[in-house]
Amino acid sequence: MTLAGKSVVIVGGGIGGLAAAVALRNHGAMVTLLEQAGAFREVGAGIQISPNGSRVWQALGLSPVGLRAQAVTLRNSSGAQVLQMGLPQNGPGFHLVHRADCVAALAAQAQGVAIRFNAQAVAVDAMAGRVTLSGGETLDADLVVGADGLHSVLRPVLNGAQPPFFTGQVAWRALIPGTPQDRAETQVFMGPGRHLVSYPLRGGTLRNIVAVEERKAWADEGWNHPDSPDNLRRAFAGFGGPVPGWLEQVDQVYLWGLFRHKVATRWHAGRAVLLGDAAHPTLPFMAQGANMALEDAFTLAHELDCAPDVPTGLAAYQAARRGRVLRAVEAANRNARNYHLRAPLAPLAHLALRLSQRFVPDAPLRQFGWIYDHDATKGGA
Repeated sequence: MTLAGKSVVIVGGGIGGLAAAVALRNHGAMVTLLEQAGAFREVGAGIQISPNGSRVWQALGLSPVGLRAQAVTLRNSSGAQVLQMGLPQNGPGFHLVHRADCVAALAAQAQGVAIRFNAQAVAVDAMAGRVTLSGGETLDADLVVGADGLHSVLRPVLNGAQPPFFTGQVAWRALIPGTPQDRAETQVFMGPGRHLVSYPLRGGTLRNIVAVEERKAWADEGWNHPDSPDNLRRAFAGFGGPVPGWLEQVDQVYLWGLFRHKVATRWHAGRAVLLGDAAHPTLPFMAQGANMALEDAFTLAHELDCAPDVPTGLAAYQAARRGRVLRAVEAANRNARNYHLRAPLAPLAHLALRLSQRFVPDAPLRQFGWIYDHDATKGGA
């Protein structure tokens, strides 16, 4: 099947939706992208594009954005180094990127895509390929792509109601002024029942902070719930190293609850398909949400272009992707547990990490080779 001339409506203008728009347009499809906001906004903060995502990024015709990461350093709550993993400085690499810069680069690459703002989809008829907007307008297409995230309008059409459950963890995110001479590395500070991740953005002029705490008090999903910086400082008052200085600079912080969502069982039906967080939301502990969405986008376009018809292409896409994202989601769940160990397990686990790296220097990175070495641009898988 050729995608040339096929009409596609994509619901959602995030990283996954824009990447799918570029990938499908590259195969000749006529793409309309619907974004409910009035513009692409600077929501969120930092993301990490790992080599598996960087390969797709380059295959979409994009130049690297953000800082190329040199290392990942794991520290205990006092700030003492547990281990440091040097990252490869050749090939696709790891990149530390402001989410808004990632979206802007994709949007600039989406020439020929009809981008409609203030276009909120309220219903999708999967079999007919029809999207209904909040004002009553309907759009018909050969394919509808639901790339509209956690609260996708399409996902329940395909899978019914699948309520998430609260993990007992909340996360704060904040940006503070950076120091351009700081090393381009991701630092993870691990403590009992909590951890904090930080890395530089935009040439080091900003520093991204994400801090996670286990607690019973429930918090809403979503990135844009303001909280008091004092709550963040109290939660991490026992942490050392640079953390107290960083947190003193926080003047605006957002809090959200971390919820577990099932990976969708059914990704497609008729003329409709799910992509990215709409199909497989993940906790942020492997930094793979954006990367899996990039892989999805490339694979969807590839499988549709190779298939004799839309249903066959969509089935091949789900078959290629679902097992991999299930494994990535589970890896993120394990990291959530490993970062929050308490005594006496934490010192023993940290010693094991040090010894493992001493005898097999690349062991910590090698264990996730199945994620980072994957190349979705080779055959679309």
